[in-house]
Amino acid sequence: MAAAPDIDINYVARLARIDLTEQERTEFAGQLAQVLGYVDLMNQLDLSDVPPTAHSTDLADVLREDRSGPGLSVDAALQNAPQRVGDQFSVPKVIDPD
Repeated sequence: MAAAPDIDINYVARLARIDLTEQERTEFAGQLAQVLGYVDLMNQLDLSDVPPTAHSTDLADVLREDRSGPGLSVDAALQNAPQRVGDQFSVPKVIDPD
């Protein structure tokens, strides 16, 4: 396997907005270097005869036919609502003061 580039694990952690202990930095730097080494190894493969794909199967969008049908009654839709006002859900006011 080709040598992976030096990785600034502190920079990567800062981008991910995570705090790492020194032990985690050492462990994750090694793991990340191994992953990048495998990516480098795959970049060396001749894939000129392999068509680009987005999925490993030929499965396309599998959608059901769009049919209209009866919906829930207002009472059925609101039967588990913690609070309701008339025929509507009642929810607490949520406004960020900033």
